[in-house]
Amino acid sequence: MAASIRSNRRLSLAMERTGQWVCTQDIPTDVLVEVGEANFNLHKFMLVAKSNYIRKLILQSKESYVTRIDLSDIPGGPEIFEKAAKFCYGVNFEITVHNVAALRCAAEYLQMTDKYCDGNLAGRTEDFLSQVALNSLSGAVVVLKSCEDLLPMAEDLNIVKRCVEVASVKACSEANFPCRSPPNWWTEELSILDTVFFEKIVAGMKARGAKALTIATAIITYTERSLRDLVRDHSGNGKKFIDSEESDIRTRQRALLESIIALMPAEKAVFPINFLCFLLRTAIFLRAASSCKNELEKRISAILEHITVDDLLKLSITYDGAGLFDLDSVRKIISGFVEKEKSVAVFNGGDFREVCSPAMQSVAKTVDAYLGEIGTYDGLSISKFNGIANLVPKAARKFDDDLYRAIDIYLKAHSNFDEIEREKACSVMDPLKLSYEARVHASKNKRLPVQIVLHALYYDQLKLRSDAGDDNRNALHSAATTRKQLQADVSLVKENEALRAELMKMKMYITDLKKGQGTSATSSSSKGGGQRRPTFFSTVSKTLGKLNPFKHGSKDTSNIEDAVDITKPRKRRFSLS
Repeated sequence: MAASIRSNRRLSLAMERTGQWVCTQDIPTDVLVEVGEANFNLHKFMLVAKSNYIRKLILQSKESYVTRIDLSDIPGGPEIFEKAAKFCYGVNFEITVHNVAALRCAAEYLQMTDKYCDGNLAGRTEDFLSQVALNSLSGAVVVLKSCEDLLPMAEDLNIVKRCVEVASVKACSEANFPCRSPPNWWTEELSILDTVFFEKIVAGMKARGAKALTIATAIITYTERSLRDLVRDHSGNGKKFIDSEESDIRTRQRALLESIIALMPAEKAVFPINFLCFLLRTAIFLRAASSCKNELEKRISAILEHITVDDLLKLSITYDGAGLFDLDSVRKIISGFVEKEKSVAVFNGGDFREVCSPAMQSVAKTVDAYLGEIGTYDGLSISKFNGIANLVPKAARKFDDDLYRAIDIYLKAHSNFDEIEREKACSVMDPLKLSYEARVHASKNKRLPVQIVLHALYYDQLKLRSDAGDDNRNALHSAATTRKQLQADVSLVKENEALRAELMKMKMYITDLKKGQGTSATSSSSKGGGQRRPTFFSTVSKTLGKLNPFKHGSKDTSNIEDAVDITKPRKRRFSLS
């Protein structure tokens, strides 16, 4: 609405100005020129003197006296025709970088060339292009911008080609030897262009040997300006917004993004990782082609050691922070980085399972912190949580404290998990790799399953025994032996719990029998003579003796050298309370 009002205002002003300088002529007008919605009352002989096209229209007309000419197809519209008419009348007007391309195309359309008349409009505009407009980067960019509405004539007249060549040369020169401040001012100049013209300039810069970092700088500035306001009101995963607005705007934005990704130089380390994460998030939201997303995921994987938790959260959490957005891309990125590290380790002759690079260790810390951030969301299942945690090799974590913190946050946010589900969530963590502070915390953590608590307590017990027995030797069991003992302890605890429950049920059952059969029990007890029958408690006592978990020494401490005498086993009993 506002654009149409401004356009009508320009038309009325153009016609009013034309009327002022045409009315100064003593001869009345004899032709009406229609340009769109604008009408111009002019003189035939003034127009024919400069325009061969108008002369042909009049001569070839079937009417004996032409009073109306339609020039609605003229490039530039009514405003440019007004200037061309002024030129025919000899009225001065200003040629600028903003209108020179349109005037050149209008001159070609009206056939106002030097072949028809010396010093015509076409020659004047060509002189301005070569001497003024194309002498600077800014001038070439502005002229190229004005050509967006003049295609294909601007290309046929080589205006676009000349502007692209000048802009490419000037941009390369400014990148290598900046003459203005800030040094990257030229990237701002290029960012106003349409994608097609920007691609032409980047291709020209590559052909002239521009560095990959120079190209990347221009692409970053152009992208930030072109997609700056993309999905500002983004809620959920964007599906509802896209379904209601799947229009030309979204199509153009998707095409723009895919064009930008196609322009990226082959060197993967020239773009900052936060910029790549921004592009990948935008590609996911706009439902860009899979090839575009795969390319971005590979570039992020190549420099994943520089990523931050916030960068990963950009790919996973919606803008409003209400839910999870996408986890598949994060898994692919981490997996790609791990595969790259494995290849490097194999090439260097190392064992990736035992020693990891500092980059891998840094990524492990970032992934653990990332799991702690997304662990509070309801939509995160145990399989997805463990799937991301297991992507990181065990050797990359010197301690599992960060992973333990993430698991604790996850269990706290999902308090409805049963014992089995909590054990599954904790299965990605090695309790033997927790620091002393983390083990103390884990031993008091009611959210953890009993198996993990026993791991922490048993490890400290073995360490204390080892330190008391021999300070000069490391007498701790190997991780495999310790885990076997811990598993045996856990199974014993479970068996004892089950046995205790069965005993309590049996005790209650016997109590009920005694209450219901008091007299019969008294008479049967008085018969006493002969062989004594075994009672229930004697039977249970024998059963307990057989099920004694420590009878065969399940907690084998024979490998631990300490001052404890283990020749005589300690007497143990199980409480029935």
